[in-house]
Amino acid sequence: MKSLQILIAFLFFLSLNFLSCGQDSNAKNDVDTIELKTNVVAYISPVELNSRNKNIQLIDIRTSKEFFNGYIKNAKNIDVYNPNFKNEINKLDKTKELYIYCRSGNRTGKITKRLEAMGFIKVYDLKGGINNWKKNNQELIK
Repeated sequence: MKSLQILIAFLFFLSLNFLSCGQDSNAKNDVDTIELKTNVVAYISPVELNSRNKNIQLIDIRTSKEFFNGYIKNAKNIDVYNPNFKNEINKLDKTKELYIYCRSGNRTGKITKRLEAMGFIKVYDLKGGINNWKKNNQELIK
């Protein structure tokens, strides 16, 4: 009987642990800047990026075909799939903040650690990519 009580208590505390790790479904997804696990890489919202989009290093890492179907004003296209990607990225000023985006955030999510390792002081990843940019009714250049 005592072992059954211990088992029930254990399962109760285990279930509390799982419940406390869940995300708040009412949490605001449009947070301006959310720091990731490093001090170098951070997410940025479309609204915040739009407000900063003057004299910044803004890189669209999608393919050129995707880029010319619509891009963010002042963005430079450096295709992450291009064999010269690393060489082109290395031409950028690593002492300045780097803003990057792709279609949905998948590609940028995969390369942010590489950019950090390459010596960039701060990398901002557009949360949700160009899809989120459009969803927030921000202007596209075509």
